[in-house]
Amino acid sequence: MHIIYGGAFNPPTKAHLEVYHKVKEVVSVDTFTYLPVSSAYTKSELASNYHRLNMLKLMTENFDDIKISDIEMHDSFFLGTYQSLIRLSDHHSEPTAFVVGADNLPNLPKWKFAESLLSEFKIIVLNRDNKNLASIIEKDPILNKHKKNFIIVQDFNQAVSSTAFRESFDASLLNQKVYQYIVDNELYKES
Repeated sequence: MHIIYGGAFNPPTKAHLEVYHKVKEVVSVDTFTYLPVSSAYTKSELASNYHRLNMLKLMTENFDDIKISDIEMHDSFFLGTYQSLIRLSDHHSEPTAFVVGADNLPNLPKWKFAESLLSEFKIIVLNRDNKNLASIIEKDPILNKHKKNFIIVQDFNQAVSSTAFRESFDASLLNQKVYQYIVDNELYKES
C-alpha cells in the first residue's frame, strides 16, 4: 500500500516519524510519502518550504521506503488533499491510503472533494486519546457511508508536537540532525 501523510511538519518531530513506524505495524507499506503543505497557503508562522523539506529529508534519510513529495509546494493555491492524492497515486500501482489524526476525523466531510476522497482512498485514522471513533463515524452520514474505507489505529499515544517544540525548544522532541539544522539556520527562535 502507498501511504501518504500530510502536514505542516513545522518542524518534523519524533512523533511524525513514529507515525511511519505505527502505520507499518498495521498495514503492508510499499511506500510511505510525507506530503508537506505549502507555506504559500497555510499558517504564516511556517518555516519556508525549503527548510521544512530539508528537515524532513534529514529525519528520513535512513529509510528506503520513505519518500517526500513537494507537489503541494509548487501549487500557487490549495487544491485540496483529494487532488494531491490523485496526483501522487498516479505514480503507484498499489492502493493509496491517507493518514489523519483522530482530531481531523469529524472535519473530513467538510474537506474539499470530501466524498471523492472518502470513496476513492483508504483513510488511516490515528486514535490518540482513546476517542470512540466508531461512534464518530456512525453518527456522521458521510463518514458512515464510507466506513469501509477507514483503518483505525487505536493506540497511537504520542504527545510530541511541532507546537510543543516551538514553545519549548526541547531538543529531545526532534531527531538530532533536525535539531542541529534548526540551530544552524536560526529557525524557531527560542522565546
